[in-house]
Amino acid sequence: MRYWGKRLRRTWLAATAAGLLAVPAVTATAGSASAQAATGLPPSASAFALPGDSSSDVPDSDFTTLTPEVMRQLDAEIRRVMREASVPGVIVHVSAPGKGTYVKTFGVADKSTGQPMTPNLYMRIGSETKTFTVTAMLELVDQKKIGLDDPISKYIDDVPNGDKITLRNLAGMRSGLYNYSLDPDFQKAFFGNPDRPFTPQELLDYSFKHPVSFQPGAQFDYCNTNLILLGLVVEKITGRPLDEVIEKDVAERAGLDRTSFPTNAAFPSPHAQGYTNQTLSGKVENSTEWNPSWGWAAGAMISTLDDLTRWARVVATGTLLTPATQAQRLQAPPTTIPGAYYGLGIFNVQGWIGHNGSLPGYESLTIYLPGPDATIVVLINTDITYQGQEPTTLFGQAITQVVSPKHVYFLPAANQAPSTSTPSPSGS
Repeated sequence: MRYWGKRLRRTWLAATAAGLLAVPAVTATAGSASAQAATGLPPSASAFALPGDSSSDVPDSDFTTLTPEVMRQLDAEIRRVMREASVPGVIVHVSAPGKGTYVKTFGVADKSTGQPMTPNLYMRIGSETKTFTVTAMLELVDQKKIGLDDPISKYIDDVPNGDKITLRNLAGMRSGLYNYSLDPDFQKAFFGNPDRPFTPQELLDYSFKHPVSFQPGAQFDYCNTNLILLGLVVEKITGRPLDEVIEKDVAERAGLDRTSFPTNAAFPSPHAQGYTNQTLSGKVENSTEWNPSWGWAAGAMISTLDDLTRWARVVATGTLLTPATQAQRLQAPPTTIPGAYYGLGIFNVQGWIGHNGSLPGYESLTIYLPGPDATIVVLINTDITYQGQEPTTLFGQAITQVVSPKHVYFLPAANQAPSTSTPSPSGS
């Protein structure tokens, strides 16, 4: 999967990056032992976008009124990105109370038939799944069934460094565990047969044969292994399958009636066809029916434009959580990316709070700007990058340059090495 939507590719024989590397290493030096033990975060960690807090005081004027002229600018910018990045189809929602609403589709959902994109299509959302899994975990924190500073060893056996890694470390991408998505044997298994199912334990086995990269809390490293563990914790504490917990306790509570957690390759209709070049041959293939079980709690979910538009505000403002727990969710250490922070399964990029998602054939972006109460959702049916950059990042940048020029969403492309071998499946 990808770091905030960034694809990670590794050779089968070496750990050198090839092709589309992650955003440059995001690290933060840990603070005093006592401070880290108490919170899992360094003293320099800061809360972002807390409702009613000075950090969330984005003036209403920072979001542009969606006049006909502004909408024409959005049309032109979206078409430009589509043309430059060769994106087959895109679905876009932009809105803020009192500022207007822009909902539009462009391009095709199926390149072979020319079927147009429409706003009602189901789409795979990749690592936006993380926002749902972490929400399910935080609901258990609110119920006092688990604690954010509990070690993972309390719930799951045989995790490397498990007596030191906390649930907070896992949700905040600061565990030091190896990302199973980068394991050469996993890549062989997946790309050799992308229709095959994976169990959570199989995914963990690919990770746990590798040593930990750093001590918990020492730095940030986006890692899908973390979410597999959190998904298993949710299952253990609730005694129910993760898909049922997320659909009933998260999506249904949030009023999302077209959001699902598939347990196989089944894909509700109508849906767009997805196109990827993350293939053994490097050629573009239709990945619509690839089994998403390899992403499980980190990236398997399906949703729609309407549901994600609602979810943007729910997850960013903490509708399903107590204010105290939401405040902890929004705490984040500094990163090396100016204006970018990562909390517990959620990011803040230049004031926009949310997450993106990517897996072979699909990408999504769901973000919310406090103050103006603004929402942006972008759904596309390809994950093929343009000049090393994720398409949804390009769309997010283009859209926010028009509607919120003081808060431009952007994650920089990584330095790239020549593509020399097989890709790694991705999903932010």
